[in-house]
Amino acid sequence: MIYESVRNAYGEKLIELGKKNKDIVVLDADLAKSTQTIRFGKEFSDRFIDSGLSEQDMISTAAGIALTGKTVFASTFCVFLTGRAYDQVRQSVCYNRANVKLVGSHSGLGVGEDGATHQILEDIALMRALPNMRIIVPADATETSQVIEYIAKEKGAFFVRLTRSKQPKIYDKNYSFEFGKASVLREGNDLAIFAIGAMVHKAVEASDELKKNGINAAVINASSLKPFDKETLLNFAKGVKGIITVEDHSIYGGLGSTVSEILSQNHPVKMKIIGVEDKFGRSGSPEELYDYFGLNVKRIVNESIKLIKSD
Repeated sequence: MIYESVRNAYGEKLIELGKKNKDIVVLDADLAKSTQTIRFGKEFSDRFIDSGLSEQDMISTAAGIALTGKTVFASTFCVFLTGRAYDQVRQSVCYNRANVKLVGSHSGLGVGEDGATHQILEDIALMRALPNMRIIVPADATETSQVIEYIAKEKGAFFVRLTRSKQPKIYDKNYSFEFGKASVLREGNDLAIFAIGAMVHKAVEASDELKKNGINAAVINASSLKPFDKETLLNFAKGVKGIITVEDHSIYGGLGSTVSEILSQNHPVKMKIIGVEDKFGRSGSPEELYDYFGLNVKRIVNESIKLIKSD
């Protein structure tokens, strides 16, 4: 299995875009080495601003620069980007429809040993509720690279949620990201598993295990979270016995909530939301935490079998 860094993919794509477009400006908040925006800073020092430990100032500055006609990328850890600077994202970016791309790293339990204070599990919920904000959660480095290229060309606000750790390679060079569309990785007519980010590969592994139990489970990468691909969701909902959602995020306000909102109003079916259940994270390696909170292959398989067998 090949593992690749989504953060490196982000940093590399920024340089590539910066060479083509002199109107791209990048901001960071004292974490450029971690987010990998440092690469852009070294290459284009005149178009890079490190705001220091002042995320709110970074977002306000990013919005101001964007309103002059520039394409602005602003990055730091997700917990600071969406939590500490929420008011500025709301008022300066979304309300003004500013052309700011919020790219957060170190999301969810995948932050690992840094612990609960840095493991934001409600960032998607915060961003989902904002008008004019679009959300993408790439599954691997290949998708990340294509997502960054896409949002650089599109006007307006985006939130891209990246992980700290390397992710298993899911897509090859033939993959083509399509905004607003889900990516079907496995077909299946018994069950459909919708997943995002670090959970996509676990969903694929769970599908393989379910196959051994005679259950054909489709796997869908729902990376384009807002707007959501309602058509694909409803097509699967009409042909399977149940829907499972898996996310490294709270069970409130994220992928599971999005799917349940759509299904309840259009085509109600049995479903199970797998995520962190109204708790803060804790310190440990990502895999230890995924096991502790039940975000693993075994849990997906067990919940899938239980859903299929339920009346």
